[in-house]
Formats: sequence, C-alpha cells, structure tokens
Amino acid sequence: MSQWIYFIHPPRDDFAATMTDAEKEAWRRHWARLQRAFADGRVILVGPTLGHVNTGICVFDAEDEPEARAFMEEDPVIAEGFARGELRGFQVSLLRGA
Repeated sequence: MSQWIYFIHPPRDDFAATMTDAEKEAWRRHWARLQRAFADGRVILVGPTLGHVNTGICVFDAEDEPEARAFMEEDPVIAEGFARGELRGFQVSLLRGA
C-alpha cells in the first residue's frame, strides 16, 4: 500500500464563503464520502487550507496510481466539475500520535 495526496482546487477564490446551493450539496456528499473512507482506515487526513484560496487536501492509501486516481476522480466535487483534482504520490514521514 502506498500513500497519495490529492489537492482539491476550487473554481474561484473565497469559495467557502460563496458556494451556491448545488456546490454545497456536492460538498456535503464529498464530506460524507471522506468520513466513510476515514472510518474504513483508507484516509489518513483531510482538510481545507484557510484564507482567500480554499484548496483542500486528502492524504490516503491506495495500491497504485490507477487506484489512487480512481479514488480522487470519484470524489463528487471533482466528478461533477465543482473542483479540479490534482494527484501526487506522498510519503508520510512524521505523524503525531503514530
């Protein structure tokens, strides 16, 4: 199992403060999906950056790049075009509590 990170780039600055109802619904499903993956032990950490640009990150486990890409592309906000995903390999080097 290897570790991956995907960045969730919003469609505009100040996105968290200006979401439409359709965007809020997609983000609700995005959050529920990540909570399930976290409970299943697949997700290591998730969260948004704060401020003017609200880029999100998700660090997770996958067997290989195709599996990692599928996990990212199945995220509702990416699949439905509300955000752009960017996938990279990742290595957790220090993790508090681990």
